Amino acid sequence: MEIFTISLLNGVSYGLLLFMLSSGLTLIFSMMGVLNFAHASFYMLGAYIAYSVSAWLGFWPALVVAPLLVGLIGAGFEKYCLRRVHKFGHVPELLITFGLSYIIHELVQLVWGRSAVNYQIPPSLQGPLFTLYGTQFPVYRGFMMLVAVMMLIGIWLLLTRTRIGLVIQAALTHPDMAEALGHNVPRVFMLVFGGGAALAGLAGVIGGNAFVTEPGMAATVGSVIFVVVVVGGMGSLAGAFLASLLIGCIQTFAVAIDSSLLSAAGTLGLSVTPETFGYALWKLKLSQVAPILPYLFLVLILIFRPKGLLGTREG
Repeated sequence: MEIFTISLLNGVSYGLLLFMLSSGLTLIFSMMGVLNFAHASFYMLGAYIAYSVSAWLGFWPALVVAPLLVGLIGAGFEKYCLRRVHKFGHVPELLITFGLSYIIHELVQLVWGRSAVNYQIPPSLQGPLFTLYGTQFPVYRGFMMLVAVMMLIGIWLLLTRTRIGLVIQAALTHPDMAEALGHNVPRVFMLVFGGGAALAGLAGVIGGNAFVTEPGMAATVGSVIFVVVVVGGMGSLAGAFLASLLIGCIQTFAVAIDSSLLSAAGTLGLSVTPETFGYALWKLKLSQVAPILPYLFLVLILIFRPKGLLGTREG
């Protein structure tokens, strides 16, 4: 029971960080139909900017300044680059965002170097939040979970309970009508893309000191957030939230259990022998295959439910 409870808390906290990352990507895709390959790079940029700002002003100003700066960069990129290729279809959009990810990666290495930076958790958020079964749950993980839940509620209220949200949805479904009513549709799309980039920057501020801030951090999470978006359903914010929690818990429990695949199969009641797929394969531990479990989950979802858990679009 102790391992289950602690692993569940850790899995939920990691899953909520994944949601913070994927929410901006989901928002951009659902509103604009653009799959942003540079989204994880905005996450990395948020972490590095927060590191520099926190060294100068402290963590709490960095929590506000870094997402705003990343959002402005994202809005500028949409206005001056992405908008010019939008009319040519999805492939040019993918290519230009893919190129942006490489540019940000190189700029980060030029400005901050190739090694990890010392971006630490602020003293006010250090220490245990509570102790359960003799294991301390950190305050910072609780803060991370709180920010993610507030982000979910804030985005939902913005899109469903405000005039801005209605304009955004109208610009997506009926752009000509929205423009005829006096709304600047290109500006709406610019603000949506900038807002999605700002959410990625906020995730970088929160996750950069919880894990490691280094030039490879975007590549580490980049593919996982696309898995979250596809598993949850393309463009579904609720689906991204559910998929984030599932993937976070699956990986965390795989690491915590740390038994061999043969033992795990026996626990599930599967009658297999080491000779079935090779003895070396079944000697692997669940913790060793934990990084590929989200992709196996993705394959199963694409086979049995191509539109995702809560998605309405096919593919």
